[in-house]
Amino acid sequence: MNYIYGINAVTEALKARGRAFQWVGMAKERHDIRLQRMIEDCRKLGVPVRFLTRVELDRMAGNAAHQGVVAVTSAKQYSDLDDVVGAKRGRYSLVVVLDGVEDPHNLGAVLRTADAAGADGVVIPERRATAVTGTVTKASAGASEHLPIARVTNIARTVEELKERNIWTVGLDERGKQTYDALDYNMDCALILGAEGKGLHDLVKKKCDFLVSIPMLGKVPSLNVSVAGAVVMYEIVRQRRAQDRDKDREKDPDQDRAQAKVRSQHKEKDSEASVGAK
Repeated sequence: MNYIYGINAVTEALKARGRAFQWVGMAKERHDIRLQRMIEDCRKLGVPVRFLTRVELDRMAGNAAHQGVVAVTSAKQYSDLDDVVGAKRGRYSLVVVLDGVEDPHNLGAVLRTADAAGADGVVIPERRATAVTGTVTKASAGASEHLPIARVTNIARTVEELKERNIWTVGLDERGKQTYDALDYNMDCALILGAEGKGLHDLVKKKCDFLVSIPMLGKVPSLNVSVAGAVVMYEIVRQRRAQDRDKDREKDPDQDRAQAKVRSQHKEKDSEASVGAK
């Protein structure tokens, strides 16, 4: 049997409807509004609910971090690479590729950020890396249930396949000569992140179109992979939003003039308030 646990994880899995639910176990001791809502969601979807002791829920989840909710479900359904590339959510593609992330909490954190940053999907390897387990689903706050996730046999080959689809590949590497914020991400691109402590494999690095790094100004030489990934993903978001704003201004120059007028009025009010205070 496959278990997912945690209020957000189970709630999002119910919303996404990507898994078959056998039943959901809930702590007998909890009677709060969040569990009441989940009970209502389960009833609407025809999912049976069982009320169990915390000891029973601990045993099912394998730990005590379940927040009083454990669901018995089918396994995570993975997508093909074509599905990930085809799930384009914006003007430009953004695919996140993980080269061997082994810690389930790191994978969960990357998935959560990838979803928040509008990534089209995530690619993970089949071997020497964590799969989407209950721990990953919990760490992702349920984002794993909404994102297309592909499992592939060879990351280096996948990088080549992405390039064949006209997607630029950007590897994050501490030895990259170009800083992450110096690259223009207003293009279809894939962000390649390496494993904990190991970084990108040499063959994967060689196949990347760009290698970028995050400047480290302290004593520690690198960031956790999920933190580093978040830094770069949100730089991509920032650049793309800035370009969208510029295009909107070109279409509607009156908007700029209106904003300038509002700013001028605010300055006048601030100036009057300053004079009054004196």
